[in-house]
Amino acid sequence: MKQIIVIHGGDTFETHEEYLSFLKSFEIDFERFKSGRKDWKVTLSEELGEGFEVILPSMPSKTNAKYIEWKIWFEKLIPFFKDSVIFVGHSLGAIFLAKYLSENEFPKKIAATFLVAGPYDDKDFEESLADFVLPEDLEKLVGQGGKIYLYHSKDDPVVPFADLEKYKKSLPSAEVRIFEDREHFSQVDFPELVEDIKGL
Repeated sequence: MKQIIVIHGGDTFETHEEYLSFLKSFEIDFERFKSGRKDWKVTLSEELGEGFEVILPSMPSKTNAKYIEWKIWFEKLIPFFKDSVIFVGHSLGAIFLAKYLSENEFPKKIAATFLVAGPYDDKDFEESLADFVLPEDLEKLVGQGGKIYLYHSKDDPVVPFADLEKYKKSLPSAEVRIFEDREHFSQVDFPELVEDIKGL
C-alpha cells in the first residue's frame, strides 16, 4: 500500500503583536466551520481508492506557525512513515517540506514530493515567512530521491506566481503543472494530483 503524507498550510508572523493584529482584523468565514465541508486534502483518499493510505497530520499552531515546532512534530511522525513514502505539501506545507528535505537526511526512501502553491521566499510576498526560510541550495532535496512536482495557479491570490519560477530555477528537473484558475487550490477535487500520484 502506498503511503501519502499531506502537510497542510498555515500562517506565520515575525512578532506576537503582528499575530494579535491578524487575529483582530481577520474576517471569519463561518461556512468553513461547518462539518462536512471538504477540500481536496480530505477527498484525496477517496479519489485515489484502494492501495493508497492518506495521512493528514495536523501541524502545531497553524495560525501562528513556527518552523522549529513543525520540525519537532514532523520528526516524531517519521518512525510511522513507510519506505517509498509520498509527500504532498500545500502552501506553507510545501515550503516546510522543501526546507526540511533540503536541510536534513531523510532516513527512508521517498517516492515523490508534490509542492502545491508553495511560497519560495517573502520577496514578492505580502506576509512574512518568519523562520520558514529556504536554504540557498535545494540540491539535497533532489538528492533525497523520488520525483518532484510543482503546482501553481496564475491567479493565486495568496502566493505569487513568481515563486513558481524560483522553484523551477532551483529544481530544474521538477515536473511543473501550471493552472489558470485554481487560485490557492482550495477546491474539493484535484484530479491532476490524483493522476500524477497514480502514475508513479
